[in-house]
Amino acid sequence: MPRSVIYALVGIVTAVVTGAVAYFIWRLSMRYRLYPKIRARDVHTTPTPRLGGAAMFVGILVGIGLASQLPTFSLVFSEPLKVWAVIGAATIVVLLGIADDLWDLDWVTKLAGQLIAAGVLAWQVQLVSLPIVDGVAVGSAFMSLIITVVLVVLVMNAVNFIDGLDGLVAGVALIGNGVFFIYTYLLQLGGSTEFFNLASLLSVLLVGACAGFLVLNWHPAKLFMGDAGSMLVGLLMAASTIAVTGQIDPSSFATDRSSLLPAFIPIAIAFAVLLLPLLDFGMAVARRLRAGKSPFSADRKHLHHRLLDMGHSHLHAVLIFYSWTLVVAVGCLLFLFLDQWLTFGIILGGLIVCAVFTLAPLSRRKREETAAQRAPAGAGAAYRDQLDAASTGSVPVIEHSRTKESPSQ
Repeated sequence: MPRSVIYALVGIVTAVVTGAVAYFIWRLSMRYRLYPKIRARDVHTTPTPRLGGAAMFVGILVGIGLASQLPTFSLVFSEPLKVWAVIGAATIVVLLGIADDLWDLDWVTKLAGQLIAAGVLAWQVQLVSLPIVDGVAVGSAFMSLIITVVLVVLVMNAVNFIDGLDGLVAGVALIGNGVFFIYTYLLQLGGSTEFFNLASLLSVLLVGACAGFLVLNWHPAKLFMGDAGSMLVGLLMAASTIAVTGQIDPSSFATDRSSLLPAFIPIAIAFAVLLLPLLDFGMAVARRLRAGKSPFSADRKHLHHRLLDMGHSHLHAVLIFYSWTLVVAVGCLLFLFLDQWLTFGIILGGLIVCAVFTLAPLSRRKREETAAQRAPAGAGAAYRDQLDAASTGSVPVIEHSRTKESPSQ
């Protein structure tokens, strides 16, 4: 059976199991009211269960079980400790997330749990080098462990930060990991299988889990992934990235100037996928510290909140996040196939288009404000009120898919 078909089989099975378990959890949660009350800072208006992360975890476990029985993944399971490290870390973050979603743990407890989970993963999967020309070792084993733990915790919380709209995290992760899977799969076809089988497997498992979960998480969402789901996605994204970025042999790339950029592709794609989460993370921490608040305090000023406040609909805001992720991630992948300057041009063109659509409500609001200022002096009150409402971007409250904040939010 072709390798591509086997990967598709694992992804489809993961998606089907995730979707079925998610539906069961949704029905169970609605029957026994396993959902939190709506808080003052929440945007959604209907109480919604947020245990979808458990369904994703079950789907991923079934996918791993299936893969363990297929000869294609024999190289992955020839090092069982690595697989068990991933499963152990995932189990910790899912249990931690479920507890937080049900009982609202304090940020110290959640951060401690994240550090433990990252430590379990780093026990076997570490960032030991950077894939640049001539190679650069991270340093001592202790330094490698610390850097890996910090990166994993950072990615988990960054992904959690954008978990604020129906289908947002699942869709962004699906796009990003889909592109990352294509990259690692191409490396396998080129004969580089020592490290990339694990990354490819984790990527296709995440794609399947996110696709299956989107069925119930698409707007209007019936089920949220909660902290369990967002931390699980962040953990596995970090693990798949480290499995490639931390192990790739820089000598596999030519060292002439024309082929310099491909050596950075593992880092570039990972950064592209996490660009928006990391941007939101950095802005939130800076914003709260500047206001004299704890970086762990909650607010309603994340990027997805700002898009809604600008006048975007729920669907438009989600599609804008998808578009930015798709342009940057696919653009980085194109360096493998196209001339560097042509690729830069494609990326720049895509970013300009995304920026135009992102800022469109501001331009529309400016035009409406100008029209309101030029309104006839004798215009009726209803006419002026209509222009005023349009110029201020008044929109109905839109259901929000996020009811919890991570220890970093």
